[in-house]
Amino acid sequence: MAFEPREEQKELKYDELRIYSDDELKNYTDDELKNFKIKHDIPICEQLETGPWPSFVADAKREALHRRKLAEGRMLIERDVVEDMLGQLEESFVDGETHWKHGGIVGVFGYGGGVIGRYSDMPNKYPSIAHFHTMRVNQPASKFYNSDYLRSLCDLWEYRGSGMMNMHGSTGDIIFLGTFTEQLEPIFFELGHVLQQDLGGSGSNLRTPSCCIGKARCEWSCIDTQDMCYELTHYYQDELHRPAFPYKFKFKFDGCPNCCVASIARADMSYIGTWRDNIRIDQEAVKAYMGGEILPNAGAHRGKDWGKFDIHKEVINLCPTKCMWMEDGKLKIDDKECTRCMHCINVMPRALKPGKDTGVSILFGAKAPILEGAQMSTLTIPFMKCEPPYDKIKEQVVEPVWDWWMEEGKNRERLGELIQRQGIAKLLEVLKIPPMPQMVKEPRSNPYIFWKEEDVPGGWKRDIEDYRSRHAR
Repeated sequence: MAFEPREEQKELKYDELRIYSDDELKNYTDDELKNFKIKHDIPICEQLETGPWPSFVADAKREALHRRKLAEGRMLIERDVVEDMLGQLEESFVDGETHWKHGGIVGVFGYGGGVIGRYSDMPNKYPSIAHFHTMRVNQPASKFYNSDYLRSLCDLWEYRGSGMMNMHGSTGDIIFLGTFTEQLEPIFFELGHVLQQDLGGSGSNLRTPSCCIGKARCEWSCIDTQDMCYELTHYYQDELHRPAFPYKFKFKFDGCPNCCVASIARADMSYIGTWRDNIRIDQEAVKAYMGGEILPNAGAHRGKDWGKFDIHKEVINLCPTKCMWMEDGKLKIDDKECTRCMHCINVMPRALKPGKDTGVSILFGAKAPILEGAQMSTLTIPFMKCEPPYDKIKEQVVEPVWDWWMEEGKNRERLGELIQRQGIAKLLEVLKIPPMPQMVKEPRSNPYIFWKEEDVPGGWKRDIEDYRSRHAR
C-alpha cells in the first residue's frame, strides 16, 4: 500500500509560482564565468578549485556572477552576499579562526527553532553578510521531490536570501544559507502558505526526523519508514518547534538493518526494521548463484574478473555468528543465531529475503563527539510490532524516555550521555523491560549491590523488638 499524507496536498506548478524568467536564470555565458573575478582576493579559497572533486568555491562563484548580473530590485538582500561570504571565509583561513559570531535568539513568530542566527564580526568590511542567518526546512520523507517544487524553492531563496543552499544537512534538512533578519518572516510565510512546507528543528528540541527510502523503492524494508517518519513528525510538532529539552534529540528510521540513514550512529532513538521469523530461502536461486547464472551483489561488482562465486568464501565464512552451512546441496540457516547483519541477503538478494513477521528494533543513545566522545546506539528493544498510528511506541517508549531525560539530563547532555552516567539499568527501569545478556558489555567490576526497597522482603522498615528476639546482645 502506497504511503499517502493525511492532509490534502497542493499541486505546485512552477510556471504559476516562478519569480525569475529563463533569461534571468541563465544570464551569463561560459566565457564570462571563466573570466569572472569576485571583488575580494581569495587565493586560499581558490586552491579548493584545483583538486579532482567538485568545489563549493566554484559553485559560489557561479552564484556570485548570477547575482551580479540580475537587475536592481530582483533580489531583496544585497547582491554582494556571496562575494562577501567568500571574502570573509578567506580571512578565516588566514587568521585560523571563524569570523561568525553567535546569533543569539532570532527566529520566526511562535517557533523556538528552525532558524540559526548568524552575524559577521566584520560587518563594516563585509556589510552584505552583517546578518547571515541559516534556515532549516523540513525535508519530505525519503527526500522525494519533483522539479516544480525544487525550482519554486530555489526562486524563493534567490529572491529573499543568498541563493546558496545545502541539499541536505547532516540532520537531513534543506539548508538555506544566509539571509537578513527582516526576510525571515516573509520566507516562513511563503514556505508554509504557498509551498506547504515547514521549518525543521534546531536548538534543544526534536530535530527533523529523517528516514530511508523504505517501501517506496526497497524490497528489504521491514517497516513503512515514510509513514512512521511522517506520523511522528506531525504528532510531535510542539517538541520539534518549541525547545524544551536538555539538548538536541534525533529520530531516524531505517527500513532494514542495512541502516541507510545510519540511525545506529546518528540518532538518540534509532528505529531499524527487522523480522523475528526465518529468512526466506529460494534454494533454486542459491544454486543459480553458485553456478554463475546470477551475479552476486546484484552485479554491483561487475567489470573485473573476481573469479567464480564461492558461497563459502563470500557468504558462509563471513557470517558473524557462523549460523549458515551447506547440507546436501542446500543452504541452511540457524535463524535463532542470526543477528540480522544483512550480508548474506545483500550478496544473494534473489535467493534470500527478510522474514514476513516484521517489526522494529529500537536503539538508544547514538551521538557525535561533544562531551563524552562518539558512540553508537545501544540495542534495547530487539523487536516491537510497528503499526500505525504507533501509539504503543509513543506511549511506552518515546514519552517515558523523554520524561526521564528532561528530569535528569544536564544542560547539553545527550540521551546517550545520560545513559552512560546513570547506567543501562536505569534506562530499562524507565522502559519497564527486563535486561538481556546482549546488553552486558563486560563483567561487573563494582563489588557493591544496591538493592531497591521493593526487592527486599519487608522493605527498609524493621521492628527492633523482633530483631532483638532473634539477635540477643
